[in-house]
Amino acid sequence: MHIGLIGGIGPAATISYYKRLVEQFAKSDLPLKLTIEHAEMSVLLKNAVHDRREAQAEVFAKHLDNLAAAGCDIGLITALTGHFCFEETRKKSSIPLLDGTAVIDTYFLENGIKSVGLLGSPSVLKTKLFGLLNAAEIIVPSNGIDDLGNTYMKLAQTGVCTTAQRSLLFEAGNSMVKDQHAEAVLLAGTDLGLAFDNQSPGFAVIDALQLHVGEFVSRATRALPYDKF
Repeated sequence: MHIGLIGGIGPAATISYYKRLVEQFAKSDLPLKLTIEHAEMSVLLKNAVHDRREAQAEVFAKHLDNLAAAGCDIGLITALTGHFCFEETRKKSSIPLLDGTAVIDTYFLENGIKSVGLLGSPSVLKTKLFGLLNAAEIIVPSNGIDDLGNTYMKLAQTGVCTTAQRSLLFEAGNSMVKDQHAEAVLLAGTDLGLAFDNQSPGFAVIDALQLHVGEFVSRATRALPYDKF
């Protein structure tokens, strides 16, 4: 199985996908075939804010054509914000797409999770991840959504998380769990590892990026024997 990632949205998340895929495939004794296609974050953000689904799907389709030409068997839009036009993109895609939100829903169902808080981009928070999650009640912070969304965007654009930014995100997560009764907090922004990796925020965390990586490992395992890669 040759994996194709639409990356660059943002760069820190793309690096995390690469590192975790390398680590998890090696841990599972699987060969990794991977191609990353760079997409512009600024284009995605403008189209997401204005709900220009067809326009962004056309952009993604061109990247997917390049991944297909590189021999990729399956693709993934690494940004959950990019899933606002998933169905439009899927229809135009020249290769099968991994549905990043369906993987999350499956995890909720398999683990009996009934309510989950969100942290992510402004559009993800304001739309509850575009209404794409159906297996659990979706909770967003009761106040300060703009500040939280803007904090996430600074992380995604700079690839750096300050102590103050981490504290703000942790406080929001704790509030959703303690005050709004979320069972866990979904890192619905794939750059949030900058704040949460190797940390103890005081609440249960579900890392969307790790779920995606795990799904690729599972699919690669089912594609054995190795000589078929």
